[in-house]
Amino acid sequence: MDLIADKISIIQSLWPTMLKGLWMTFQVSMLAILLGSLIGFTLGVAKTLGYFVLEKLINGYLHILRGSPYLVQLYIIYFVLPSTGIAWLSFDSYTAAVVSLSLYTSSYVTEIVASAIVAVPSGQSEAARSVGMTRAQTYRNVVIPQALKLTIPPMASVYVIVIKSTAILSVIGFAELTRAGEIAIMRMPGDIMFIYCMIAAFYFMYCYPVLRFSKWAEGRFGSAGQIEH
Repeated sequence: MDLIADKISIIQSLWPTMLKGLWMTFQVSMLAILLGSLIGFTLGVAKTLGYFVLEKLINGYLHILRGSPYLVQLYIIYFVLPSTGIAWLSFDSYTAAVVSLSLYTSSYVTEIVASAIVAVPSGQSEAARSVGMTRAQTYRNVVIPQALKLTIPPMASVYVIVIKSTAILSVIGFAELTRAGEIAIMRMPGDIMFIYCMIAAFYFMYCYPVLRFSKWAEGRFGSAGQIEH
């Protein structure tokens, strides 16, 4: 009973700090998901337009971001870019976190959107063009609405990865959930395992609803099997 009472006391003591860390994690992850999705959607559509140079540039962007660890990207944005002496490239930890995570997210969203557009049966586009739609109208009214249905399951997985990647932000001193836990460990070094379990529990509470929402959205808005051929 004393052990249980001790753990409850630790939870009560750390709860405000952990909630503040969770709130910062929520803020930066939601901003990164929003901005990264907008960038990724734009690049994903552009990649399928058939312009050779544009496609190569986008592929180069993807290879750089997906071919290097996120930690390295974070270090470059937070430590290397400010050393160039260019004022607008000197980011504080919050801005560096949002920028790096947004770019990281966009690299995955770009591939998902481009693959979904390619997966839409070509007959859909041909039918739209045969009734007089322009290419832009075909994309806007026929291709993209169907492609978006295909993006729901993989997009949810990427968003969970982004949320969990916020743990890396602790290395630049950003006060997210993991950083809050590390500060708590400094105060209570004898309860390292329990505090890390608390951190894991908070991440689970955040990520699980995202996965449940993706399941609901997939059933509500459709998936690959519901696209008419």
